[in-house]
Amino acid sequence: MAAPAPNTQQEMRRRNLARVLHAVADGGPRSRAAVAARIGLTRTAVSTLVDELLGAGLLVELGPGRSGAVGRPGTALALSDRGPCGIGAEIGVDHLAVCAVDLRGEVRARTAMDAANRDSDPGPVLGRLASLVEEVADEARGLGLRPAGLAVAVPGLVARGTTTVVQAPNLGWTDLDLAPHLAGNALGTGALTGSGTAVCSIDNEANLGALAELWLGGHTPPSGDFVHVSAEIGIGAAIVVDGELLRGTRGFAGELGHVPVRPEGRPCACGGIGCLEQYAGEEAVLRAAGLDPRATAAEHPGPGARIDLLATRAGEGDRAVLGALAEAGSALGTALTGAVNLLDPQTVVLGGALARLAPWLLPSLEHELGRRLAGPPPVSVSRLGPDGPLLGAAHSVVRAVLDDPLAHRA
Repeated sequence: MAAPAPNTQQEMRRRNLARVLHAVADGGPRSRAAVAARIGLTRTAVSTLVDELLGAGLLVELGPGRSGAVGRPGTALALSDRGPCGIGAEIGVDHLAVCAVDLRGEVRARTAMDAANRDSDPGPVLGRLASLVEEVADEARGLGLRPAGLAVAVPGLVARGTTTVVQAPNLGWTDLDLAPHLAGNALGTGALTGSGTAVCSIDNEANLGALAELWLGGHTPPSGDFVHVSAEIGIGAAIVVDGELLRGTRGFAGELGHVPVRPEGRPCACGGIGCLEQYAGEEAVLRAAGLDPRATAAEHPGPGARIDLLATRAGEGDRAVLGALAEAGSALGTALTGAVNLLDPQTVVLGGALARLAPWLLPSLEHELGRRLAGPPPVSVSRLGPDGPLLGAAHSVVRAVLDDPLAHRA
């Protein structure tokens, strides 16, 4: 849906400043003339906007650059690498991670720690996260960056437009508003910027992984129509239509992991029966391969360690692991059949841990789609892997700066 036209001079200015920033962000360093040609404004108008963005510390001048037009080269403009940055955080079942991304999209600081967060009291978990955020924010400030806000990826349902985790089965959290915990752990907006105006948001990890795929994975709106499936302990999915995330009325769209694939099957932590997660989630694959999930987690702690173990054994030809991954791929194909029939996406993207296991999942997954669908969409593998949710969180803050530069002036 097209954005409504600005109805005041201030809104028009705000929108045009954002258009200039996005033109530079999308096309790399550009001259004023190239920006004017791209967004359809006069060179004089663009020059005025550029001067304001330079003064705000959001753009920098790199020196002479070609605009593609006849005449003297114009001065190339680039996004500042010392202005606002986005802080992204991820709460995983077995880890915490935080990173800082500058306006150019470069990761400038990052830290992570192993953490047994399953069925944990949220207070200590968020306390540990607070320490990591402060560490990354301090490092970013030392590089001349100004943290513009915090976005947190969580493995659960987040009510649309709120900071409330309605249900996170693998964490054991229900109906939990994270905002008071964030403020209490120095994660509030003022703690990040000193101004109290920063972005502070909570979102489902699958949604942020899909946004990272949209922004960083080579998909170009409006042709960006795909279903993004990711996995670690659980399985999440998100839907991108015409370059926009489809959230649903309550914000719960894309819960593929809890779609029943065996109606009379195993009970799930969500309260359902025969959910996809019970046949294609990490612990389900370990069990099917003859490995005890708890013992394996103790022997191979940390994010991605069990997935690496499965990939190594599959690569060595372990029959039990290969069979377990084939069963998981078949279950994924069954669940995705309904999504494809409903949504008719251009492609299905495997991300997160699934990207690591794709060589052994794809044959049975594609076979299942092929036998159930007429003309199934292609299945691709994300190059972002398990970093998708964390990068999506940080980039969501960066894009908020690009969308509203007036709120983030130096």
